[in-house]
Amino acid sequence: MRGATHAKWAALAVAVALTVTACGGGGGGGGGGGADGIVSSSWGDPQNPLEPGNTNEVQGGKVLSMIFRGLKQYDPKTGEAKNMLAENIETTDSTNFTITLKDGWTFSNGEAVTAKSFVDAWNYGASLKNNQKNAFFFGQIEGYDQVHPESGEPTAETMSGLKVVDDKTFTVKLTQKFSTWPDTLGYVAFAPLPPSFFDDHAAWLNKPVGNGPYTVGSYAKGSQMELQRWDAYPGEDKAQNGGVTLKVYTDNNTAYTDLTAGNLDLVDDVPASQLKNVEADLGDRYINVPAGIIQTLGFPFYDPAWNKPGQEKLRQGLSMAINREQITDTIFQKTRTPAVDWTSPVLGEEGGFKDICGDFCKYDAEEAKKLVAEGGGIPGGTMTITYNADTGSHKEWVDAVCNSINNALGNNRACVGNPIGTFADFRSQVSTQKMKGPFRAGWQMDYPLIQNFLQPLYYTNASSNDGKYTDPEFDKLVDQANAESDIAKAVQTFQSAEEVLRDDMGAIPLWYQNGSAGYSERISNVTLNPFSVPVYDQIKVN
Repeated sequence: MRGATHAKWAALAVAVALTVTACGGGGGGGGGGGADGIVSSSWGDPQNPLEPGNTNEVQGGKVLSMIFRGLKQYDPKTGEAKNMLAENIETTDSTNFTITLKDGWTFSNGEAVTAKSFVDAWNYGASLKNNQKNAFFFGQIEGYDQVHPESGEPTAETMSGLKVVDDKTFTVKLTQKFSTWPDTLGYVAFAPLPPSFFDDHAAWLNKPVGNGPYTVGSYAKGSQMELQRWDAYPGEDKAQNGGVTLKVYTDNNTAYTDLTAGNLDLVDDVPASQLKNVEADLGDRYINVPAGIIQTLGFPFYDPAWNKPGQEKLRQGLSMAINREQITDTIFQKTRTPAVDWTSPVLGEEGGFKDICGDFCKYDAEEAKKLVAEGGGIPGGTMTITYNADTGSHKEWVDAVCNSINNALGNNRACVGNPIGTFADFRSQVSTQKMKGPFRAGWQMDYPLIQNFLQPLYYTNASSNDGKYTDPEFDKLVDQANAESDIAKAVQTFQSAEEVLRDDMGAIPLWYQNGSAGYSERISNVTLNPFSVPVYDQIKVN
C-alpha cells in the first residue's frame, strides 16, 4: 500500500514476477542509424512461452513490456502508475470497480482492444485448466475460487466478478477491499489479449500479437529475438528506433566483451567481474541506479529435512553468518546494498521500507554458530546453495556467502555452491520444487507496492512462493493490510506481516540490487526504469 495518495506513494517507489535476471552467447550490433536504426541488446531465453499470464521472470517480461500495454503504465522515471488504456477506474468502496477504456486502441493485427479483450484475458489467466503461473494475481476477484480451486476441478468457466458492460466498459468485483488494486494493473499479467490468441493459440505462441510499440518479427531459441517498431501504435510512447534485436548470451561476460568491442549496443546487467573496469571502459555510458530489486536465499520448506520445529533458529543463524557488508563491498562495488528487510529502499519509509530484520541481518559469527546449533544444525551436515551458472556474478557471490558461513561456523564443509547450467533449467527446477537446500532467489517488483514484495512470495500457495513457505498469521495480516483503506495503517500491517516472516526467517534477505547497464556510442537516450529494465522504446540510434 502507499503513503498519502495512490499517485504520491507510487512516485516514491520504483515488473514482471519476477525473479532475477539471466544473460547468455552471440554477438553482432544492429544495422543502420537514425529513427529506423536497430538496437542490439543482451538477453536470455525466457523460461516459458510469452503469454502474459504465464510469464513471471525478467527475460520474458522484457519482451512483454515492449509488445503489450495495459490499463496502467508505470512511469519510467518515477514508477507512478498512470492510466494507459484506462480512461477511468472508478470505485466508491474499494471493492467494486468500473473501468472505462480510451478510444482508438487496437492490437497490431488490427483487432480492436475492447472490454472483452481484458475480461477474456483475465479469465484465461485465472483458470486452473490453463496452468498459468500468474493466476494468483487474479485471486482477489470474486469467483476466482470457482475457476481455480485449491483442490478438485473448476466449477465455473469464468469469474463472477468480471462483467462486460459494453465495448469500452467492464466492471470488477473483488472479494474484499483492496484500496490500491488499480495500481497493480500495470503488471503484464493484466494485459489484454486479442481474439487470435484464443482462435489459434499455438500460432499466437509462435508469434505473439500485442498492442505495444513493438511487434515480434522472429525468434530463434538460444539465438535471438527480433522486435520491430509498430508504426501504427496509437500510444504516446512510440518507439524512437526501428526495432530491438535481443541476443541470447549464456555468459554476460561475453556480452560485455561484445559491447566494448563494438559488436553489441546494450548490456543491461554488467557482470560483477567487470565492475572494476566499467567506468574506465564506458565513462558516462555506464548506468548505475537504484531499482526495486532484492536478492534473497530461499528455503525448500516442502522438504521435511528443512521444515522441522525449531529450524527458524537454524535459518536465523545462517543469516547472521553472512557478512553482507564485506561481500557487497568486495564483489559488487557499490551496485548492491546490504538488506535490512524483505522489500526495497525505493519504496521509501512512507511506502513501507524499514529495518525489520534487525540483528538477524548483521554479521555475528559467535551468535550464528550458537543459533545454528540450537536449530538442530545443517541437515546432513552440508548444505548446497543452488544457482544458475550462466552469469558470471552468481558463482562469485555464492562462493563468498558459503565462505562466510563456513568461517562463521568453523566448518569448511558446511556450505558449497551448486551450479545449474542455464537460467531456464534453474527456474524450472526451482518452480517444480526440486531443491534440496537453499537456493538463489530474488524479486524484481511487478508494481511499486509493499504488498508486491510480500504476498506473491510468501503468502500460502502464492504464485512465486517457490519454497512453499506458509504461516497463517502472515496470511491473516496480509489480508488485513489489503482490506485497509487507510494507507498508513495498511503499510504498518504489512510490516507486521514482515515481522512474522522475520521470526520464521522464511527467506534470508541478502542485498538490494541497483540496475546497471552499459551501452555503445552508437546509441543514446538510454535509461533504466525503476524495475531496472531498459526503456527500449526511447533509445535513439545515432
